[in-house]
Amino acid sequence: MTGIAETTQLTASSEAAGARLDRWLAAEIDTLSRSRLKALIEDGQLRVDGSVFTDPSAKVVEGARYTLAIPAPRPAEPTPERMDLDVLFEDGDLIVLLKPAGLAVHPAAGNWTGTLVHGLLHHCAGSLSGIGGVERPGIVHRLDKDTSGVMVAAKSDTAHQGLTAQFAAHSVERAYVAFTRNAPSPKAGRVETQIVRSQQDRKKFTVPRDPASEAGKHAITNYLTLARYGQAPDMAVGTGLAAKVECRLETGRTHQIRVHMAHIGCPLLGDPVYGHKRGNLLATADNGRELKDFRRQALHAAILGFDHPVTGQQLRFEADLPKDMQRLEKFLLRL
Repeated sequence: MTGIAETTQLTASSEAAGARLDRWLAAEIDTLSRSRLKALIEDGQLRVDGSVFTDPSAKVVEGARYTLAIPAPRPAEPTPERMDLDVLFEDGDLIVLLKPAGLAVHPAAGNWTGTLVHGLLHHCAGSLSGIGGVERPGIVHRLDKDTSGVMVAAKSDTAHQGLTAQFAAHSVERAYVAFTRNAPSPKAGRVETQIVRSQQDRKKFTVPRDPASEAGKHAITNYLTLARYGQAPDMAVGTGLAAKVECRLETGRTHQIRVHMAHIGCPLLGDPVYGHKRGNLLATADNGRELKDFRRQALHAAILGFDHPVTGQQLRFEADLPKDMQRLEKFLLRL
């Protein structure tokens, strides 16, 4: 595990007050470039008076104590790690597996080891024919760390190119099951918006306030309400406190389903970024621990269908809800 190599503490003087944060730090810490400092701040490595701060463009505050953690260098390439993988299909060109919640796909800040890529390097050792000239698995789509479900990865360059083309053409069948706070109205619909990175939180995405904005990336989610749970008080009959929703993607943007469902007033239960407000009515109804103990976004990649990029065979995989979402559904059925 990559540790912290160095910690630097600075207290802002009156002369520094009002300066842009990353510029001031670059002037004070001459061993790091401004771009490197900006990346460290956005990565959550800076604390201001003890609290994590992620905005490199903020103004320096006189008297504030700034503590920057500088991580130790990490290996240039991930190394194979033994891991129990739930493999649904595998041949010489690709592997389809069931990713559990809590497993990051790619190495990144906070997850430099123990990712799916590390596990695939070990599992596929000797059978990777090279992607881009490097012996590595070809990740053609991602699931968030705390999203469970079906994934496919390429083992050969030919498969990687073929799968990438199918995802780019939006010909891959992808269906997700989500549990949401509130129930969508209408029951079925299409959410088509731009998605941009939040200016307040660089790890968060949002829909621009201006519907005509062309900023960010175009995203389309089709949804269908599978079940409604409970009855919202003082609302029309059938207005649920929560819902089970199927979401089918036409595009694959980062956090797309989470952003779009929150945008229509139905954030995913358990979502720590877009749905942290669990709702007083749901919390009151939770006499057990199913909702309070559910600590991830209630999202599962249930269906993945595509053409085998080498043989042309039509492949389709379905995965039942994991046990934690099954327990959550039992709670919702009691509302």
